[in-house]
Parts: sequence; structure tokens; C-alpha cells
Amino acid sequence: MPEAVIVAHTRSPIGRAFKGSLKDIRADDLLTQVLASVLADVPELSPEEIGDLMVGCGLPGGEQGWNMARRVAVQLGLDTVPGTTITRYCSSSLQTTRMAFHAIKSGEGTAFLSAGVESVSSFARGSSDHFPGTENPLFIDAMARTAARKASNSPWHDPREDGLVPDVYLDMGETAENVASVTGISRERQDEWALRSQQRAAAAIERGHFASEITEITLADGTVVSNDDCPRPGTTYDALAGLKPVFREGGSVTAGNACPLNDGAAALVIMSDVRARELGLTPLARIISTGVTGLSPEIMGLGPIEATKQALAHAGMSIGDIDLAEINEAFAVQVLGSADALKLDEDKLNINGGAIALGHPFGMSGARITGTLINNLRSTDKTIGLETMCVGGGQGMAMVIERLN
Repeated sequence: MPEAVIVAHTRSPIGRAFKGSLKDIRADDLLTQVLASVLADVPELSPEEIGDLMVGCGLPGGEQGWNMARRVAVQLGLDTVPGTTITRYCSSSLQTTRMAFHAIKSGEGTAFLSAGVESVSSFARGSSDHFPGTENPLFIDAMARTAARKASNSPWHDPREDGLVPDVYLDMGETAENVASVTGISRERQDEWALRSQQRAAAAIERGHFASEITEITLADGTVVSNDDCPRPGTTYDALAGLKPVFREGGSVTAGNACPLNDGAAALVIMSDVRARELGLTPLARIISTGVTGLSPEIMGLGPIEATKQALAHAGMSIGDIDLAEINEAFAVQVLGSADALKLDEDKLNINGGAIALGHPFGMSGARITGTLINNLRSTDKTIGLETMCVGGGQGMAMVIERLN
């Protein structure tokens, strides 16, 4: 059975939504530049060999709608390459990597493009505020219950205990507050993690650690964007501690210990090990296993726990076999809650910061984190890596990889 290997990866800088460096570029144009760059890294690969371009986008609509993947393939001149755009919210481009992994393992192709993009800035330029299903009485009832709980600041408990349906549409910040309620993780610990993320990202940027991951983006006016917008190298604990809770009166989740809203794109070239060898390529990493699981939407931040256990079981591994891990930092509390439950050594976790500092463009993050994990494994001369993330709607995804180069 062929193995699925990653032979190239890159990403754009991450922009701050609505006011940052990438706010005016369309998502498809942004992704086109990123894909052109990653394909240039593998000149040996003929376009005719690419079985599919699979693009993850958290909220595909407006400028991000109409099967963006196929539009981008045509923009690149890859007329023979089909394209599909899928959403699994925050793990959309981890899902596209999983799809490529499965296709290669089943023998249905030898080369695929897995990519992700999100332009939160574009939501104001064409994405509707209306989401299908919001007129459903279950949605209206769930929102009313959420508002009542928010107003009363009552502890979270599973609504199914009261014969009610969990709120799939719950604000993600509210889910983080629910995780804090369930786990008892303090505001202080969340702020300490946020400070760690900012400090580690700043140190990594200072030594040029992320430079090899990033493709510069050229805007319509000729401006070249090469750096991430969001890291705050001067962040202090006192500054974080002084921020007010955003989502719940008396809560613990703030703008400082949560990820910002962002724009960005990332891409991977994934091939069978046999074809990579025939082309004389040296793979960067091998995909060992993946996992996807579900849980109550109201505590979606703990999704990494069971997803990681599933991926490790598929790999025949335990958490002790993991050299480095990346948990997407949607919120500090969900990273800490997941790491605690998994008994994951924090010295192995998000060693160069995470989304709290770097940003989290929803559709991009899965592919971005894969590239960062490979980069981190290489820089520390480690071998086995874990990528995992929580997913809106109450899901978790995980992937285990082996660095090869």
C-alpha cells in the first residue's frame, strides 16, 4: 500500500481582518498566489498528474463561494485539474489533507493539492449575514437559552440532561466560557498561556523561524506583504490581565486569550511515496494517521481530546510517542483543557506560539499548522508530530505525521 507524503508546503502571511495587510485581496486571488508558489517548489510534478485540488474554507460564501477551488485551478492554467471546496469550519484544510491521504492510500491517485483559505475581511463584501437554518425553531430556542444562561452567568451543563438540543450555532466565545466552567481553568492560567504564545511567536519571528513557511503576497497596487500582522511582541501579563471578558459577564475569555479574526491561505503538495521517489523528490513528512470525532457543540473546544485518541489508536501509538504537538489556539482555555485531558507535556506543545499570536484564518489553519509542525520538527531534530484542533459545531480533528527530512 502506498504511503502519503508531503513534498512541499507554504503559506501566506496572516493578515488582521478588516484592517490588516490582506483586507483588500480576494480569497481566490490570495490562494492563487500561494498555490503558484508551492507548485514552483515541485517543478518535477506535471499538472496532468494532479488528481484534485481540494480547498478548505470555513465559511464559503460571497467572494469565497461558487466552488472557489475550481476557479483557482483555472486561474492557474490547470484546466485538467478538478477542484472542490469543502468546509469543516476550523479544520477545513486538515480535512482536505485527510482526503488526499485517503485517496493515495486507496490507490486512486498519486498527487494532490491540499489547501485552505479564509478572508474574513471579505465577509463584508458579499457574504450574507443569514445562515441556513437560523429560522428553525430549534435555533431560536437554543439562542434564547444561550442568552438566558449568559445573563445569569450560570455554570454550563449538558442541555440534553433537560431534554433539550445543544446549540450548534452557539457563539464560539460562549463555548470557550463553557469549557472554562467544565474544566475549572482559571482566567490567570489562560492569560499565562496567551502570554506564552505571544512571547514564543515573537522569539521565533526574531530568529527568522517562520520565513521558510511564508510566500510573499503581491497586492493589486504592487505592495508586497511578507510578515504576519497579529503578533504583539510587547505583550505583558499585566496588559492581558487588564482586559475585560468579551463573551460573558464575569467570564474569563478576553480578546487577549483568544485568537483574532484573520485572512490567509496555505497549501500542501501531497504525493504517494512511490511517485515521489520516481521523480527524485525528498519528502518532508509522511502522514501516519488521522482522526475526526464529535462532541456537544456547546463544549466544542475539547474536540481535540477524542480526535487525538482516535488518531493515536489508528497509528498504534500513545501520547508518549509524540515528540511535538500543535493544538490550534482558538482559545487558551480549550488548548489547556485538551492538553490536560491528554496528559500532553506542555514543553512539547506549540513551541513557537500559536493562533493567539499568529492568527486563525479558519479555512487556512489546518494546512498552516501542518507546515509549522514540520518546520518545528525539523528545527528541533524531532520525528513524530501531532496536529489537532477543535471545530465549530462540536467536532475535533487530529493528524499524526513523521518527519522524513
